[in-house]
Amino acid sequence: MTERESPAADKPQEGITEDFLLDRRIRLMQPARGYRTAIDPVFLAAAVPARSGDAVLDLGCGVGAASLCLALRIADCRIVGIDADRGLVRLASDNAARNGLGDRIMVLTGSLPQRPRRLEPESFGHVMANPPYFSAGTATPSQVGTKARSNIEGEADLAAWVRFAFTMARPKGTITFIHRADRIESLLALLAFHAGDIVVFPLWPGNCKDAKRVIVRARKGVASPTRLSAGLVLHEADGRYTDAAQSVLRHGAALPIGIPPN
Repeated sequence: MTERESPAADKPQEGITEDFLLDRRIRLMQPARGYRTAIDPVFLAAAVPARSGDAVLDLGCGVGAASLCLALRIADCRIVGIDADRGLVRLASDNAARNGLGDRIMVLTGSLPQRPRRLEPESFGHVMANPPYFSAGTATPSQVGTKARSNIEGEADLAAWVRFAFTMARPKGTITFIHRADRIESLLALLAFHAGDIVVFPLWPGNCKDAKRVIVRARKGVASPTRLSAGLVLHEADGRYTDAAQSVLRHGAALPIGIPPN
């Protein structure tokens, strides 16, 4: 959920819009066409149990929406974003600086499975990802390249995203994905090889409606059982966001998933 505004000063360049997150506390420049930030990265950031001083990796960071939301909620955490699109990387870096978070958010160009040489394996306490939701051949690609790459898996499939996440997370660190509910079976199967303490957190569109999105969080190298959370209902019967959803989308609150032990 973004709000739109283009003040006379500091206007975005052609083809770029200025939008807002978290009740206007975050200014976000993003392409006018192609993939557009909605609520998924906001909820992804709200699910990461980072503490002050922690290092977090944002895989496929795009224009940096999830990184910005997390940095605003957790003081002094350090975030590295990676994206294959150089244009989005530039926008993400600009967005971090524009929001006064350039000293805590660094954005690098990189594509899976290759990692930037500046990053050491097992160097992050938390890894978060909002990967493409469709596997190759299951959806019609958008004619806009950035939207097609954001929505449909390319050379790196879901398994590659999971492997990279676990390569970069430290032992007992957390891995947090947001994904389509109809791909939960594949995601859980991939996570189970590397992790435990898995929590499935559904995002229900409304009461008595099937979930379309799930947040799945796991811990590397632990053996605790999987838990199905009550999740969160997004909308009231009249279409308004519920108070619980507004707490995240407007106020940047954390989701009630629980904080894992160190």
